[in-house]
Amino acid sequence: MRPERLKGLLERLQRGELSVRDLLDQLERAPFEDLGFARIDHHRALRQGYPEVVYCPGKTPDQVSAICARLAAAGDGLLATRADEAIRRRLAEEHPGIEINDLARTAYLPPDEPLQVAIRGPVLIVSAGTSDLPVAEEAAVAARAMGNPVRRLDDVGVAGLHRLLADQQELQEAAVIIVVAGMEAALASVVGGLVGTPVVAVPTSIGYGASFAGLAALLSLLNSCAPGVVVVNIDNGYGAAAAATRINRLT
Repeated sequence: MRPERLKGLLERLQRGELSVRDLLDQLERAPFEDLGFARIDHHRALRQGYPEVVYCPGKTPDQVSAICARLAAAGDGLLATRADEAIRRRLAEEHPGIEINDLARTAYLPPDEPLQVAIRGPVLIVSAGTSDLPVAEEAAVAARAMGNPVRRLDDVGVAGLHRLLADQQELQEAAVIIVVAGMEAALASVVGGLVGTPVVAVPTSIGYGASFAGLAALLSLLNSCAPGVVVVNIDNGYGAAAAATRINRLT
């Protein structure tokens, strides 16, 4: 339950459009809902500003379907990440209006009412290469779902640095920058050295054998010489979006 939704319920109670019993019924279900195999945290939005997100790997299609149905019923929308093709197809059938992104492997259902949050500005997502796009797309979907205006700079890796330098105005206008890069992940250090804007770096598992499925990129970013670059886990576009959102909402 998002703060604005709770505020709306209280206003309806004040106007006499909602009974105390009806309000209590909704609030009793709000803290969490026990499905046996999952306890859905309906108060997540009150505490953190955005509802619980469904991470699909390890869950059966039936489990994902049941969780998403209850989240959608609450009216706050839903976001499912790392959803395989079968789960994406099922959610598309069960939720008219849901936005399926095959590249990001996400399913996003907007809330009944638009998010009303105070933000500092746009989140810019910068990806090093086309191979990094699935992670960049996940970050973009999640950031937009959390109420951020999202801008993109794709395929601007350090192998052709002039591509990034041609768009420095985009870098300067962003409130938060998410950099998605594999191989040696040098792009995040370059961006971190060009701007004073918060930079959230996402190492990806893109690279040849010695990249060790993204471990080389992760270690490179943890040793970045650009001060203030924040690093999330390998391929964690959603985590980068969540971090960027918290930064963007600080006023």
